[in-house]
Amino acid sequence: MARERLDKVLGHLGVGTRKEIHRLARAGLITINGEIITDASFKFDPDQARIEVAGEPLVYQKFFYLLLNKPAGYITSTKDPSGTPITTLLPEEFWRNDWMPVGRLDKDTEGLLLLTTDGELLHRLTHPRWKVTKRYYVELASPATPEDVAVFAAGTLELEGEPLQPAELHLGSDPRKVELVIREGRFHQVKRMFAARGNQVTYLKRLAFGPLWLPPDLPIGASRELTPDEIKALYEAVGLPSQK
Repeated sequence: MARERLDKVLGHLGVGTRKEIHRLARAGLITINGEIITDASFKFDPDQARIEVAGEPLVYQKFFYLLLNKPAGYITSTKDPSGTPITTLLPEEFWRNDWMPVGRLDKDTEGLLLLTTDGELLHRLTHPRWKVTKRYYVELASPATPEDVAVFAAGTLELEGEPLQPAELHLGSDPRKVELVIREGRFHQVKRMFAARGNQVTYLKRLAFGPLWLPPDLPIGASRELTPDEIKALYEAVGLPSQK
């Protein structure tokens, strides 16, 4: 990896503002490989260095990942002033100004929402070419039918004249409560698919995105970092080498 400025690396890791990092350096509180560094413009390879701030070791990572259990009432945005962005749900230790939501959930939709700082991973997870599955729990105004299952599976349903990829509709004991698996993410797609069949979605929750499932023990509105295994699975799902 290329050599990076100390203040840039520590800012990326959330240590503080540039001014705060310069102050820490001048106070002799930053060490690289055991050596006190007082110049915040010092350049080094963070992948190969042992970094400590005020005696606390830092683990460098290039990208960051969060899993959020989105409640209704929040927009899938990080900065939109016209609504309540999902980033307002994050605890202070997860605050960053470079979070990017992976796909969108409607304001009234709940469930699994991924956030990352890796733009290439986001692009592949959301591009139809990679056919990453999204699983939803859906409550309907009227019972879904076996005919709906067949139409969704055939890939003949169109939105705005464009055919949709085949989707899996799973009927349970109550056909008003179903699960739907899609492989693309068009605007309001789940609601519009059922509307095209003369039905109405009354409640919608995303259960899974690719290899990741919404953890049953993650309270609504809460978030957590992805595990190394979850990160590896995401990259593998879209043919990318795994990152830290």
